[in-house]
Amino acid sequence: MSTKPVVVYGVSGYTGRLVCEYLREFNVPFVAAGRDRDRVQAVVDAVPGIETVDHEVVEVEHSVEALTELFTGARVVSNMVGPFIKFGSTVVEAALAAGCHYTDTTGEQDWVLAAQAEFGAGYAHKGLLLSPGVAQMYTTGEIAANICLENPGLDTLDILVLWKGFPTYASMQTIFTILKADWYYLEQNQYVKWTTGSAFEVVVPGQHQTGLALPWGGTSHPVWFKDDPRVANCRAVGGVFDRTVMEGVVQTQKVVEEQIKTLPLDQQEAALAKIAGSVQAGMPPRENPRLNSSLDSVYASGPLGRAHCVIHGNCNYKQTGLLQAYSAYRLLQQPPRRVGLASACQAFGHRELLGVLRSFGLVMEPVVTVQG
Repeated sequence: MSTKPVVVYGVSGYTGRLVCEYLREFNVPFVAAGRDRDRVQAVVDAVPGIETVDHEVVEVEHSVEALTELFTGARVVSNMVGPFIKFGSTVVEAALAAGCHYTDTTGEQDWVLAAQAEFGAGYAHKGLLLSPGVAQMYTTGEIAANICLENPGLDTLDILVLWKGFPTYASMQTIFTILKADWYYLEQNQYVKWTTGSAFEVVVPGQHQTGLALPWGGTSHPVWFKDDPRVANCRAVGGVFDRTVMEGVVQTQKVVEEQIKTLPLDQQEAALAKIAGSVQAGMPPRENPRLNSSLDSVYASGPLGRAHCVIHGNCNYKQTGLLQAYSAYRLLQQPPRRVGLASACQAFGHRELLGVLRSFGLVMEPVVTVQG
């Protein structure tokens, strides 16, 4: 049973450490939990100033029963254990049983849809928030989209998210896991499947060189804007600035289609995990704001109007850690604006989240252009 209001589950990796760092910034007591106590302890010990916040390190089995027992007494669960389509249901079920709000950092559209179908109504019934995908690659772009939608009459969103750096081991596992899923965009408020192998040359605001972007598993944006009366169409693409990395992902897509999807399901997962581990098997270096930039660009259009919002930032993993920690901090003080399945913007407000990112020096003031 937790004696702290927040449980961060999966604190054996890069992002989990950052969530703990920002919980310390907000002076929120927390439990850092994972399947290997020594690994969790090593990560927590690396947090600067960790001795100034009330915290506890716990080893826990990845089962509904064990996690429910751990979560009971807490109010918010921040889950870092992915791929979420594989491990997420256990944590969400346990958080619901314990009466906790739930957030995670997923980039898996299929997991967001599965969580909505399986657990959305149960969370709403209990007045709890179920918010997968609270992360830079999804939330910051959603902030930009909502800034555009402050202008009435715009119903089509064209979203581009790029960042400079290299994915963590957990992110790489997720990237390759989503290659075997179907991806969707939104057209006239209906989900439409992306063509397999889709990749796009994109114009990158702020530079002369073009970039290479992918639908990136479809992203969570089409799910958040489904049934939003302001939005009929939503497409999102993204990736990293490093073109070589993106070309490697495109090539891997082809291998998945031609060689891996023909294997039995259990063999597919093992083959993808092996590829992912060969690309990134260790902890990446800590982000440097001079080197690790992020870009969220959204074009919104309608019959008689246009708007463009660009948010330049740095350190996308730090943005993710901050968004997770602030979500927990906020939920401990006020109920969310929406319960059940909801994005961070729907739960807390896009301007509020922008203010938090700005106050920690992680994003610039948005550059907004409006016509019509």
